[in-house]
Amino acid sequence: MRARSLRLRLFLVILPPLFLVSILLGAWRFEVAQRTSEELFDRSLLSAALAISRDVAISEGDALSPSTRQVISNAGGGELFYHVTGPGGVYVTGYAYPPRPEVPIAQNMPFYYFANYRGKEMRVLRMIESRTIGTLTGDAVVTVWQRVSDRRAFARELAFRAAALIAGLMSALALIIWFGVQIGLRPLNDLQAAIRQRSPEELGPIRRPVPQEVSGIVSTLNRLLGQVQDSFEAHQAFISDAAHQLRNPAAAILALAETLPSVQDPAERATCEKQLVDVARKSARLAEQLLSLERLRYDNSTATEPFDLNTVVEDVCRTFATKALARDLEFTLAPTDEPLPVFGNPVLVGEALINLLENALKHGGGGMTAISVWTSADDESVMITVEDDGVGIPQDKVGNAFRRFSQLENGEGAGLGLAIVEKVMVRHAGRVDIMPADVGTTFCLRFPRATNA
Repeated sequence: MRARSLRLRLFLVILPPLFLVSILLGAWRFEVAQRTSEELFDRSLLSAALAISRDVAISEGDALSPSTRQVISNAGGGELFYHVTGPGGVYVTGYAYPPRPEVPIAQNMPFYYFANYRGKEMRVLRMIESRTIGTLTGDAVVTVWQRVSDRRAFARELAFRAAALIAGLMSALALIIWFGVQIGLRPLNDLQAAIRQRSPEELGPIRRPVPQEVSGIVSTLNRLLGQVQDSFEAHQAFISDAAHQLRNPAAAILALAETLPSVQDPAERATCEKQLVDVARKSARLAEQLLSLERLRYDNSTATEPFDLNTVVEDVCRTFATKALARDLEFTLAPTDEPLPVFGNPVLVGEALINLLENALKHGGGGMTAISVWTSADDESVMITVEDDGVGIPQDKVGNAFRRFSQLENGEGAGLGLAIVEKVMVRHAGRVDIMPADVGTTFCLRFPRATNA
């Protein structure tokens, strides 16, 4: 599946929270606009009521001054209605039948309330003051009212203007984020172009300035490139060494095969045939060891099969006994009485043991008389010990014994046996040790005990 682009991912991460904040801000702004408009319109009602009360007192109810009419006509929130009664409830001026409150109101205090007027909801201000109009002195009642729908429409208009402003800002912000992310990702695009221009053989580290947030990825990539380069060089070295090691057996097989048809003497022909079979067998064994070494190198699968180490040791020693007896060697096996549980691959463990035994057979020398194998265990580990009384390995050459294609002295083999043993033990979280011995060589394979097998 194709992964979502980083640019779109950042856009979707940044924009939705801002969009949610803008919605909340718009709702808050609408509420504030309504509350503010109510306060402003109530103040305009109060201003109109005070102006009307003043004019009534000055003109004794005859007419409203031009300035007061201007206030009334310019009042926000739509058309403004008013009604004035003088002392004794005498009608002075304004519209007839004003909306009345349901409760009594105090004198000299403006009183706001909602009421119906001709089938429409109104916001009403009623104010009672003591006035003298003409020869009459008493309470004058000034009532001023506006349509609630007009006031709310005005508030909605203010809120919609704010919402339009927020929407415009969000649109501009979305464009800034979209193109800003593109500009911010430009170093990554430059890095991609630089990597694309590399050849498959160019595995050196990437040396380009990158943002701090990407430096970890570049460092990891450089480490991976270094590992790939090391693996590639090791693989090339292995191919070179393998080709060198296979060249001699292949040349010997070819020489014997070319010589064999011209041999007429039966005894000499039989000798050539035996030599050809021996060389072919050695070549096959070398190819098998090379394949085993490569399999251990590149097959990183985790082996978790539980098995009894004694069973594997007995099977390998039963097969190897024929070769040991053919050399007139004393070959002994002493397994433990109790099972030795191990997690791992029994085939690879058997391969490691057979390499140790054949290594003793090839490099033990003509004076070797015995090979012994036994198993043992302690609280944490189980061990296989292989001991011979051959020429042994000098202490100053122990470090080179496990190197690939390393031979401590001229002899049979390609120097792969102990390298395979070491890799098998590493795969099984164990180790191989060369134990100190007065005579011959003693190898110890140490495996961790399988506690839940």
